Amino acid sequence: MNLDLVEQIKADYREAELSTTDTAILDFAVKLTLHPSKMEASDLNRLRRKGLSDVGLLEIVHITGFFNYINRLADALGIDPEPEWGG
Repeated sequence: MNLDLVEQIKADYREAELSTTDTAILDFAVKLTLHPSKMEASDLNRLRRKGLSDVGLLEIVHITGFFNYINRLADALGIDPEPEWGG
């Protein structure tokens, strides 16, 4: 695992050395996280044009939703699920 890339992504994924497809996936995940009611078919179609299949899109939505769920549980309960990460 490239820890430098991980740190770049944590700091600002838009400035990290990612492929345009990976950046588009993260843009989608951010929109789904912050503005779920604003999701449109065009958001999915943008990823399809990058070569993602419907199964791939479903996986992205499931992973994003799962992490949002876990983070909200942790926030509500006041726990840090990964204290060794320091932050």
